[in-house]
Amino acid sequence: MKTKGILLLAGVALAACGPSAPTGEQALALAAADPALKWGACPPIFPAGCEIAVLHGDPTKPGADIFLRVPAQYVIPPHAHTSAERMILVTGDLQLTYKGQAPATLAAGNYAYGPAKLPHKAECLSAEPCTLFIAFDGAVDALLHEGALE
Repeated sequence: MKTKGILLLAGVALAACGPSAPTGEQALALAAADPALKWGACPPIFPAGCEIAVLHGDPTKPGADIFLRVPAQYVIPPHAHTSAERMILVTGDLQLTYKGQAPATLAAGNYAYGPAKLPHKAECLSAEPCTLFIAFDGAVDALLHEGALE
């Protein structure tokens, strides 16, 4: 009898956690070179040449996805975000340095995770532009970091 009770509870729990009803939202597939992307300037703390395209969501609210694109040899200055970020490099080679950590060099297809509020900088090392997919947990922001990252 005890086993039946446990199985019944497990079934109820699975039913409660099952897939929710569709929201009516459309699926989306985009390439970094898609001419339909609307590229705009990065936040003003970044030098000219940095661009972002919003892929999904509202960047003023949690959960937005963006592409960030910078020219070859571009240096992204030290900054931090109030949100964690998950990144996949789409084009180029990018060196990413977080405060207190050794630099990591990403090639296209590589993943990186950045904790909220941890200062970092980046440099596009390649002869071609670097395009980075970024998924933010919170709103999209960039806060200039003064001081060393060592």
